[in-house]
Amino acid sequence: MFDYFRKELEWGGRTLVLETGKMARQADGAVVVSYGDTIVLCTAVGAKNVKPGQDFFPLTVNYQEKTYAAGKIPGGFFKREGRPSEVETLNSRLIDRPIRPLFPEGFRNEVQVVATVLSHDLENDPAIAALIGCSAALTLSGIPFFGPVAGCRVGYENGAYVLNPTTAEMKANPTLDLVVAGTAEGVLMVESEASELSEEVMLGAVTFGHQSIQPVINAIIELAEHAAKTPWALAEETDEQRALKARVSELGRASIAEAYQERVKQARYEKVGAAKKAILAKLTEEGLNAEAAKPLLKDLEADVVRNAILDTGLRIDGRDTRTVRPIVAEVGVLPRAHGSALFTRGETQALCIATLGTGQDEQVIDALDGEYRQHFMLHYNFPPFSVGEAGRMGSPGRREIGHGKLAWRAVHPLLPSKEAFPYTLRVVSEILESNGSSSMATVCGTSLSLMDAGVPLKRPVAGIAMGLIKEEKGYAVLSDILGDEDHLGDMDFKVAGTEAGVTSLQMDIKITSITPEIMKIALEQAREGRLHILGEMAKALTENRSGVSSTAPKITTISVPKEKIRDVIGTGGKVIREIVEFSGAKIDIDDDGTIKIAAQTDEQANKAIDRIRGIVAEPEVGAIYTGKVVKVADFGAFVNFLGARDGLVHISELQQGRVNKTSDVVSAGDIVKVKCLGFDDRGKVKLSMRVVDQATGADISDQVGPKGGREGGREGGRSREAVDAV
Repeated sequence: MFDYFRKELEWGGRTLVLETGKMARQADGAVVVSYGDTIVLCTAVGAKNVKPGQDFFPLTVNYQEKTYAAGKIPGGFFKREGRPSEVETLNSRLIDRPIRPLFPEGFRNEVQVVATVLSHDLENDPAIAALIGCSAALTLSGIPFFGPVAGCRVGYENGAYVLNPTTAEMKANPTLDLVVAGTAEGVLMVESEASELSEEVMLGAVTFGHQSIQPVINAIIELAEHAAKTPWALAEETDEQRALKARVSELGRASIAEAYQERVKQARYEKVGAAKKAILAKLTEEGLNAEAAKPLLKDLEADVVRNAILDTGLRIDGRDTRTVRPIVAEVGVLPRAHGSALFTRGETQALCIATLGTGQDEQVIDALDGEYRQHFMLHYNFPPFSVGEAGRMGSPGRREIGHGKLAWRAVHPLLPSKEAFPYTLRVVSEILESNGSSSMATVCGTSLSLMDAGVPLKRPVAGIAMGLIKEEKGYAVLSDILGDEDHLGDMDFKVAGTEAGVTSLQMDIKITSITPEIMKIALEQAREGRLHILGEMAKALTENRSGVSSTAPKITTISVPKEKIRDVIGTGGKVIREIVEFSGAKIDIDDDGTIKIAAQTDEQANKAIDRIRGIVAEPEVGAIYTGKVVKVADFGAFVNFLGARDGLVHISELQQGRVNKTSDVVSAGDIVKVKCLGFDDRGKVKLSMRVVDQATGADISDQVGPKGGREGGREGGRSREAVDAV
């Protein structure tokens, strides 16, 4: 019944299995990848016909995690998976980026790739299995695909690279978390977070990863030899198409080149648009297919720009290949924000705002491998006005989530520990202008806004985007690329870090691969540019403010014994709610007894701290306290003297001499001075007023005579009624 094929290999100390022919047989390509007990089903389906008028390649990659994969039921009212989580969105991009360049130029059929996590062993990353499976499914499908491609995760421990570290290993040693994907010929994609590692270590990690994926690529090829479907036929270029291409070049090369002499982005776009419109009008006048010429104009535009850079060494805006655009960095631009920065680089501008919160503001993430809390959030917004357009405003898309996470990875290694700086941090990056690498502007602006908010970063961090123009006659690596150089170039290579090393690296290649030599040059040039940017940022702020903003909450941390936590919380949270209402502060309690009090004023904080310390404190025999009479009885008065703790002042301890009635001396609500005499056989506190000067609070034990009080009906100076009442 099943035309089943299987390929198995040992990889990174575990067994990797590729299977096809049993599941999802109606898809063009379907592969089940197992790595340990992590299992992912990957499918690829392509439309057999192109939609009329389609002028782009509609590729969709969907990575989805099913909670049953980890033996869980989804939370929420509907109890089923909803819209993609941030992890699912990021992993969809992780798969999309290395496979997209491997489809033939001009291919316009819709292709959908779906990776479904069926089982997760909480050790092996399903994203790596999904990337491999999607590549294998495309290779088997017959859809035109110049693969296969494979990927792996690389760690770094004790000077050695680690292939596919487990989840536990990554948590124990977060020095490097790098994902690399590529073909047999070269690297196509890199995504990483690092703890200020050198460019040499980062390049070595990429090389190690590329070498490590070669056995997987060979396994996919061997599986395809047994199970691949007949390749789709690709239409060949006709004589008519070649003639149209030649005519477009003849008519438009000079006018396109002239339009690109304009240095200002919006003016340049207007001139390029006018030149294209004139070319299409001339083609129509000549009876040629103007609609078919539109993609040819894009190719001509790329050819003109790329060759001009290689021939002259000068770029669209007149810079050479290494120069960074002018930078202006400002901080404290918003008076009520806890921290703010406006970072402008050429025609790219990011307004970054930092907000400090408490533990109650942490983001709770319900992931397959368990629930955890995130105390640093970075949200990136890209409104259409930033590129001079009118467009739809809505929830963040894949690009915004991806760019925000890239900047998050760049800054995250520089943050202080939660213990050292117990705030929840949120940064919002509003992109106000964009012409190249707004994500790296976000890195710079985030660093400045956090320092402006008083967050003690280890060092300032900056980022730069590198580009590549590669032709048969040579190549050029470009620093601080423009938007056009990104669209028309061959590489988008973003590097972020400090003066000490790299903290994040992301690379996407639009050609089949690049050489290690090019990567080395790009990293060296990026370091030069990064140090220049850090110098420009230092003109605004060199280190964090000495304290947090006056508008930010002040957090004080205290510790209490674990066994006292429930006393502070109270039954059903009654006590902690009373403290919050009384003080006006926010209070977070950890299981280890750490308590964080967040307040706008010192008075609020002190009220909460005094109340908590009173609850957890133990009475000290011989100590004198100020208390409040809370109840009056025949046998004495109950005094609240230490937090929520009450003690009994027996009638014989109220004052010198005989006392007939307790109410003759004290009333409920009186503030009195008491001394702790000790504890009875039931652990209750015995107090005395008569041995304390009520005016000064001084101990006068050596000045008083024997205690008075009513005689009879007492046992050991205390009635059974009193013992029971306390």
